[in-house]
Amino acid sequence: MIHPSPIRIEPIAGYTPTIGRLVGMLTYARSTTLVAVDGLTTAALDHLHDDASNSIGALLAHIATVERSYQILTFEERLMSAEETERVSAALKLGANGRHLLRGQALDHYLGELAEVRRATLEMLATRDDEWLETAHRFDHERRWPRCASSRMG
Repeated sequence: MIHPSPIRIEPIAGYTPTIGRLVGMLTYARSTTLVAVDGLTTAALDHLHDDASNSIGALLAHIATVERSYQILTFEERLMSAEETERVSAALKLGANGRHLLRGQALDHYLGELAEVRRATLEMLATRDDEWLETAHRFDHERRWPRCASSRMG
């Protein structure tokens, strides 16, 4: 059984102080998710409580997809392309399409997706500083081009 590591909201080597605290929070949140799903079978991951619910597997796919979409927004400073959005639509939006398409995968599939997206997030965070983290980023959905705010969030 996987046990969550102790919560560590303090600077972490390899990251600036505030980003290190964020990494600590991300790590703890992920570890609690991993403990909750440890040992689940494909049948358990695919189970639907009712006709309107999402399966645990779909929610794991959603977590990975949302993190990837935030990578695109914040690190790549752009919106997802139409092709990217279409490719991840079921996991991003969930609902009926997600209930239909996000099925039949073993836990290792979802854990691999979560690990890969988190590896990329941590690598990208290691290249940023606290000033970057505190900069407000706004996205113009009409022009599909990011604009950095000149003022700090506060």
